[in-house]
Amino acid sequence: MITASRPYFAPFTGFFFRAHLADVTVILDTVQFPRGTGWITRNRFKNDQGTWWMTIPVWKKGRGLQVINDVRICREGRWAHKYLTGLKHAYGNAPYFAEHLQFLETAFALGSDRLIDLNLMIIRHLMLNLGLETEIRRLSELNISAAGDRLLVEICRYFDASAYLVPGAAARHLDADIFKKAGVELRPVKPRAPVYPQLWGEFIPDLSAFDLLFNCGPKAREIILAA
Repeated sequence: MITASRPYFAPFTGFFFRAHLADVTVILDTVQFPRGTGWITRNRFKNDQGTWWMTIPVWKKGRGLQVINDVRICREGRWAHKYLTGLKHAYGNAPYFAEHLQFLETAFALGSDRLIDLNLMIIRHLMLNLGLETEIRRLSELNISAAGDRLLVEICRYFDASAYLVPGAAARHLDADIFKKAGVELRPVKPRAPVYPQLWGEFIPDLSAFDLLFNCGPKAREIILAA
């Protein structure tokens, strides 16, 4: 089974639940970068004020339409220091935060200015620490030039996959006939948002998977797969 996803920044737990069910997760790094604000550059964490948005600044002005591979991080200002300080304040008392602090410091100090490098570094760290062994491949490695639904079908053909795992909400936007004619079964995946111990009061669902990992450590994998 195959699934595919854009390289989201510090994805929520549903991303990893779907990845666990698949044999291969293909990262769509050569598709168009959205013009508006989206999950490729930001995600939600939690602090004493409730939901806390973390957004990675990227260069957009004057660059027109970009593919994700071409998007560059804006290194101006002190946003990396600000976010690391914010994470220490928000999660300093979380049982397993200290185990990931060195990684976070390294990630934000990453020498590359490519957004894809930062996001994949984080995704791989989360996969490793969640105990998920699904193979990660980049679309740019596969030499597939199709677009839209046809792209997803060609990805399945590349891996000789008989099923494509699609987020439940996205299934209605796909042309089921194209997949059926190609002999590929569409399987919607609708994980429930896991509930687990959090800091700072009332539980907030669907935060970055880091929130789960900081709070629950080795139990995080079991919590995700039970969703």
